[in-house]
Amino acid sequence: MWQLEANGYVLVRHGGKHDWYHNPVTNVSQPVPRHTEINEHLAKCILKILSNP
Repeated sequence: MWQLEANGYVLVRHGGKHDWYHNPVTNVSQPVPRHTEINEHLAKCILKILSNP
C-alpha cells in the first residue's frame, strides 16, 4: 500500500496471505492483507490503527 510507505512504514516481511508493515518512528506494526481487492471498511480500519499509535 503506497499510503503506508508514504507515511514512513516499511515492508517487514511477506506472510502467507498478509504483508507486515512497521513504522520505526512510532514502533507500530500491522498485518495488511495481500488481496487484489480489500474491503473499504477494512482499509479504513488499518489506516486508522496505523495513524493513531
